[in-house]
Amino acid sequence: MDIWEANSISSAFTAHPCNNDGLWKCENEADCGNTDRYGGVCDQDGCDLNPYRAGVTDFFGPGSTFKVDTTKPMTVVTQFITSDGTATGDLSEIKRIFVQNGQVFEHPDSNISGLDKQVNSITDDMCDKTKGIFGDENDFKKKGGLKQMGAAMDKGMVLVMSLWDDHAANMLWLDSTYPKDKTAAGGPRGSCSTDSGVPKDVEAQSPNSRVKYSNIKVGDIGSTFDNKPTPPSPGNCPGGSLSACMDLCPTDAEAFKACVLTCEKDCKTTEFIQ
Repeated sequence: MDIWEANSISSAFTAHPCNNDGLWKCENEADCGNTDRYGGVCDQDGCDLNPYRAGVTDFFGPGSTFKVDTTKPMTVVTQFITSDGTATGDLSEIKRIFVQNGQVFEHPDSNISGLDKQVNSITDDMCDKTKGIFGDENDFKKKGGLKQMGAAMDKGMVLVMSLWDDHAANMLWLDSTYPKDKTAAGGPRGSCSTDSGVPKDVEAQSPNSRVKYSNIKVGDIGSTFDNKPTPPSPGNCPGGSLSACMDLCPTDAEAFKACVLTCEKDCKTTEFIQ
């Protein structure tokens, strides 16, 4: 899927298995995990892989100093890999790939002290080891891990894409330090302040925030994107022209201003040619 992310700080992909089978409606506080986070039917923490949390702080973020620049459009690819390489095997690995300006970026290897082998995808073994180092509860394993996640996918899932804020934890679990006092490994997840992300502040300061999703595809691994790097377009201009690039900019005033400056810089060569 093609995703526009304006000045995003962090990226994470996470698997959340549930230990029930089939469609199910959460109707009481205990089963929902509200009274006991780990006593509910589903794994609320999940097994996540966030480059920043994994010790790679220069991979994903706003600006040219990051390998994936979140001020520009990108394609995000998620691959679900089975134990036997078929569409019917047990889910054994989830990988994430980014494509931007004709370049393909594999999720970077982690840089986690104490890990015997660095990782760049979600597996049961990766989850066991990273949760152990981070000191996290391994509810992912208790709820059945990737095999259970794959079994749920076999029954059918609905793709949901949204733009949202977080009234429970202010999104700190994604782009700040969470819990706030956990400065050791696994705590820092992004460069945002621990007092950021309060929904009333976000909604007041960025009431016109928006996101564009396009070119959504589902298919066999390797079939949904061009996995052979191609030369970037002149000036690495998103959209191919200055006007098209500006159309992709967010509506928030400050973000729009910064985005337009980037478009003017990156698209001047393309605009001249046209």
